[in-house]
Amino acid sequence: MIKKKNIYISLYVLVPVIYTGISITGIILTYQLFNPKDGHANVLKFFFVIAVTALITLLISLILLRLLFKPLIQFVNKTRTMPIIAKQQPESLRRITSDLSRMDEYFDNVTNILSSIEAKALFPEVVGSSASMRNIFTQILKVAPTDSTVLIYGESGTGKELLASSLYKHSDRKGNPFIKINCVAIPEGLLESELFGHEKGSFTGAIEQKKGKFEIADKGTVFLDEIGDMPLTTQAKLLRVLQEKEFERVGGTKTIKVDIRFIAATNKNLPEMIKKGQFREDLYFRLNVFPINIPPLRDRKEDIVLLANYFLKSLPAKLRLSNSALQRIIEYSWPGNIRELKNVIEQASILNEDGVIKPYHLLSLSDKTATDTSFDDDMPLDHRLNLMEKEIIIDALRKSGGVQVKAAGILGINQRSLWHRIKKLQIDVDSMKNLQ
Repeated sequence: MIKKKNIYISLYVLVPVIYTGISITGIILTYQLFNPKDGHANVLKFFFVIAVTALITLLISLILLRLLFKPLIQFVNKTRTMPIIAKQQPESLRRITSDLSRMDEYFDNVTNILSSIEAKALFPEVVGSSASMRNIFTQILKVAPTDSTVLIYGESGTGKELLASSLYKHSDRKGNPFIKINCVAIPEGLLESELFGHEKGSFTGAIEQKKGKFEIADKGTVFLDEIGDMPLTTQAKLLRVLQEKEFERVGGTKTIKVDIRFIAATNKNLPEMIKKGQFREDLYFRLNVFPINIPPLRDRKEDIVLLANYFLKSLPAKLRLSNSALQRIIEYSWPGNIRELKNVIEQASILNEDGVIKPYHLLSLSDKTATDTSFDDDMPLDHRLNLMEKEIIIDALRKSGGVQVKAAGILGINQRSLWHRIKKLQIDVDSMKNLQ
């Protein structure tokens, strides 16, 4: 009498087998399609295609497995807790259920990894793998091929300009002019001349005709950074360019037609500014066609370590963060966002002694009051004193919104003395602005 033997095959074995078969088939087909008749194959191209084929087949096989087994998972989960079935549940079924549950989790992990790989390939200049950043990448890919106006919201230092550049690089206007205009950096009296150009003799100092940024950007893209700080008079003229695609130079009568795609960015609350009469409502609706919101760094903590390591790699010295330093940068609120993180890493790289960045090298990271004297046990006295002094100055700068005159008054010292201390301690004053 032949005894039957039950053979149990784990899904962790089954999945690779299925994937390998599909991959091999895909590679063979790829080779047949890309192998030239003259016998001289482009090796790099061939292997690139193989890699892409392997990734695609992996995703397809996992999707198919999930589609096949998900109804079974749901059925088993509903029935496994029933008293009668739970008692009579065979060991093999329990093992299969366990494998299916882990398979579902494995699929989600693989999907996230593949999404991160895709994001890194498409947006190499933007560091971020969080769900919110992947959502932004998806938004960019959708709106980039269009000519729709994009309004990017985000706190200071979140990387609005970098995101605008990525949007331009994925647009159909790539290769045409990409003009960046900071509405804060240009004095109000010169802003219109910079944007629209001017005719010779239109004002004192206009010794020759000059083309404006809009005229230079024809067929291209204009990025208006800090649009919330644009004067109201200029806002009215900008509205006409957005609506009619035309304008006149300062002091001129000739109407100039342009074909421009606009991207704007701001860290201001524009609806609130509209209520106060500081921003035109009609201009806001023209700009806010496709809004993109960049979350602050504190709301996407999974990107903090990625960014920190990215900045470390960009430095000439070979450095790493200790575990305690990693913990501190993750817990910190980062009011200055990515810009502040970059400055902190650069500062710590100067202060470190042995190639390892420790918590006491991160002098700017303090959400505590100056009276909190809890320090690392191995922190030298001079580092403790510098940290305490820095915390006091940062607290004053935050209370004054980054205005050094006000901060000096709070501290009871003159502005020159405060400036020297800020320089010595390498405090990022810009990150303290608008934090009152």
